[in-house]
Amino acid sequence: MQLTDLTAVQLLDGYRKGEFSPVEATEQALERARRIQPEVNAFVRLTEEDALVRARESEERWRRGEPAGLLDGVPVTVKDILLLRGHPTLRGSRTISEQGSWEEDAPSVARLREHGAVFLGKTTTPEFGWKGVTDSPLSGITRNPHDPARTAGGSSGGSAAAVALGAGPLSLGTDGGGSIRIPAAFCGVFGLKPTYGRVPLYPASAFGTLSHAGPMTRDAADAALLLDVIGAPDPRDWSALPPAPGSFTEALRGGVHGLRVAYSPTLGGQVAVRPAVAAAVRRTVARLADLGAYVEESDPDFSDPVEAFHTLWFSGAARLTERFSPRKRQLLDPGLREICAQGARCSALDYLAAVDVRMDLGRRMGRFHERYDLLVTPTLPLTAFEAGVETPRGSAHRRWTGWTPFTYPFNLTQQPAATVPVGTDDAGLPVGMQLIAARHRDDLVLRAAHALYEAGAVGVPAVTGAARTGEHR
Repeated sequence: MQLTDLTAVQLLDGYRKGEFSPVEATEQALERARRIQPEVNAFVRLTEEDALVRARESEERWRRGEPAGLLDGVPVTVKDILLLRGHPTLRGSRTISEQGSWEEDAPSVARLREHGAVFLGKTTTPEFGWKGVTDSPLSGITRNPHDPARTAGGSSGGSAAAVALGAGPLSLGTDGGGSIRIPAAFCGVFGLKPTYGRVPLYPASAFGTLSHAGPMTRDAADAALLLDVIGAPDPRDWSALPPAPGSFTEALRGGVHGLRVAYSPTLGGQVAVRPAVAAAVRRTVARLADLGAYVEESDPDFSDPVEAFHTLWFSGAARLTERFSPRKRQLLDPGLREICAQGARCSALDYLAAVDVRMDLGRRMGRFHERYDLLVTPTLPLTAFEAGVETPRGSAHRRWTGWTPFTYPFNLTQQPAATVPVGTDDAGLPVGMQLIAARHRDDLVLRAAHALYEAGAVGVPAVTGAARTGEHR
């Protein structure tokens, strides 16, 4: 049996029944990670020795019938933006030294440790997670499992590729403008940006309250289980939410019957969506109706907030690098250096004007969700493009935000938003569909996504060939 093909829920069931052990699952996941790394470049580092120690400890707990928590023995990867105790967190940057004791876990990592998860390694990110593709001066280009000539997306590209290829069924990603949903859509996995504050963050992101942490998984059931673990308060994050009122896993039940769903294929004509993407999303929206949801085509009442997003995002980048020496600044990704310079020119009044746009957008979406439980859009208007570039060839846009207009608005509003894989285009590249709910209704997003998985309405073909086996072309 290939344990790398199983979800976390399936692994836990197997441990419970004694069919296989955490050591076997960890060894297979590490072997898969080693094999895919030369082709896809999903990892900054593997933590093999530590992983096997934790797996053996977990195996002994399961033998005694005393698992430590909800994820005891499940292999997990962590984006190299989040602290993992005992290992450097370099954030894709040559400006950070590996030296130091690295004594703290990020809140989400700490919760995983408490629940017995096995950490396989740190996954790649663009420098400080600044853009929607994953390449950096530190670790190079991360490639798409379905076609290594194409990007995995970003900024959680290494996490998406690892999950898609079986190097652990769970990964922790971060999302400041789409950084969980973009790579999950490009790689054909599930990704959830929870309501802001549901998953605490520490250290605080330079991009402020745009940034969320969340699950990247094989399906919605795994994401709900992971959110049950990581969605707990942490005293280091003053903006963290109180504990959820119930289990997200329990909330998966109930289906979509009676839910009011707004389908917005182009955000009111603002986005040019490729025909294959539009067709795949439309087919899946029809399945929601077949499952009992009340679906109608309806657009939220807002215009593209990209300029406000840029002001907040670029200002955050400028603040992050404010004290860098000229020599250190030269080590940065050239694109990051450009947006830092642009952000440094923003005044306090510019920033507050962007906050005003954000507040108005939040008000508009709050009113929208008085009428609709869910908003459905494409996750992206296109499928994965050439690896190693910020924007697709021929794009009229200079920055990554030009090709991901469906994602960053919902970082501004802090709403829960997930992407589910809804098939492939003619080139066999995954297409994603986005599900969005009102703030604090993560349960509805997960429930609707789970209903689609249960009905066989979502998914993409398994990755095969060189990217999965590690064989070079």
